[in-house]
Amino acid sequence: MSVRLGDTAPDFTADTTQGTINFHEWLGDSWGVLFSHPKDFTPVCTTELGYVARIKPDFDKRNVKVIGLSVDPVDSHIKWEEDIAETQGTPVNFPMIGDGDKKVADLYEMIHPNASDTMTVRSVFIIGPDKKIKLSLTYPASTGRNFDEILRVIDSLQLTAKFKVATPANWVNGGDVIIGAAVSDEDAKTLFPQGWKTVKPYLRVLPQPK
Repeated sequence: MSVRLGDTAPDFTADTTQGTINFHEWLGDSWGVLFSHPKDFTPVCTTELGYVARIKPDFDKRNVKVIGLSVDPVDSHIKWEEDIAETQGTPVNFPMIGDGDKKVADLYEMIHPNASDTMTVRSVFIIGPDKKIKLSLTYPASTGRNFDEILRVIDSLQLTAKFKVATPANWVNGGDVIIGAAVSDEDAKTLFPQGWKTVKPYLRVLPQPK
């Protein structure tokens, strides 16, 4: 059974570089980003883990916890983290799941059947405080993930969870937004008394709510 948007993120207990966690309990009331790596000591993932460590304060201020995963064991992760700190200039400052039995990889369908029966795909899951999957992405092995885009999506998800709006193409935090299609003009007058611009009856644009 595939893990789809809106599904409850599968719960699990696992060993990590920062101790044993129960995933839902560890998330608490926070948002979460779970991202997987094919194996330890891989070049693209080394740069990704270093970058996420550098921008972790940006996740923190959004109340987002980040956690990585590889099917290699925790002691291998710890050795890899030494290389990451040396080459990327920032120690890894979030937990990495050791998933030697592939339990978590199987739960989230991270195994790449066209590569091998152990290699995880390079997946990203954004999980809300309600433990629902809000976004899933899968990247090819040759292309580094864009974690600035992950932050942008989180900004959109958090904004649209609070207000009945949607965000347009290439939106960035602070830009104009769109009134949700399910909101009637009458309801919009109450929700957005400052008004909006009607481009088409189905395309109503207004400044981002504060």
